[in-house]
Amino acid sequence: MSSSLKRKKTGAVDAAFNIANYLIFGIFTLLCIYPFYYMVINTISANDLSAAGAIRFIPRGIHLENYKALAQLRGLGPAALVSVGKTVIGTVLAVLVSAFLGFMFTQERMWGRKFWYRFVVITMYFNAGLIPMFITMKNLHLLNTFWVYVIPTVVQPFNIILVKTYVESLPKALQEAAEIDGAGIFTVFWKVILPTCTPILATVAIFAAVSQWNNYQDTLLYIIDQKLYSLQYLLYTYINQASSLAAMVRNSGGAAMSGTALMTQQTGTSIQMTVSVVVVLPILCIYPMFQRFFVKGIMIGSVKG
Repeated sequence: MSSSLKRKKTGAVDAAFNIANYLIFGIFTLLCIYPFYYMVINTISANDLSAAGAIRFIPRGIHLENYKALAQLRGLGPAALVSVGKTVIGTVLAVLVSAFLGFMFTQERMWGRKFWYRFVVITMYFNAGLIPMFITMKNLHLLNTFWVYVIPTVVQPFNIILVKTYVESLPKALQEAAEIDGAGIFTVFWKVILPTCTPILATVAIFAAVSQWNNYQDTLLYIIDQKLYSLQYLLYTYINQASSLAAMVRNSGGAAMSGTALMTQQTGTSIQMTVSVVVVLPILCIYPMFQRFFVKGIMIGSVKG
């Protein structure tokens, strides 16, 4: 009887724990989702209500004019192609280079392995600064070219460390068996190591893609040709122009300008949120595809054991 009562108490405690657990994580999930939901409903609601902060949970005066206005922005199409191109090419190269260097740094026969590994890692802690970086890009003839988006971001020490740690956790017998069969170092890397590193490579791909997609400062620093503007930089300038225009009209004075100032401010607020949604949405769509690899890759790639 006492054993049955004990099991009932244990079951009740487990049920209460599960309910509390689901409740806490459910609230936390809603808190994470709400900011993006708030932006979305404000982009499709009446601009005056959005600027006044009247839209909190339910959209009102639903319309798509903000997205239509954004789509009519000059240069949006080429800028989107540039952003997609630099993200795809930059991510692929970053993954391949991180995978190869991470693998090579596990090979004891590599000449100067410890020196080169420390040489790469030390760049995580020391940065030459903006001016030396600009001079370097100029001397490499990368200024105002598409490749200035890609080449400086190919070697990422943190990603190399993740891959190196992951490769060290793999059985050495895999490489030894391939070498006994006559495989060279590149064959071992391409046909043995690379297929077994899917989780950590997916993790590196997420880091590289997010960094490439969100970056607009490289355009600001190195690009003059408008044909090479990235989507993020173009939208960044558009936000600043909308804010500056609203402030200029608002501060110009006079009752005749008050209506224009109010309209400009209302439109600027909605457009800013629309821009934020457009920039964030692609990453939100891509991340779930790699999520199942992401957790495993971080756990195995960050701790050896």
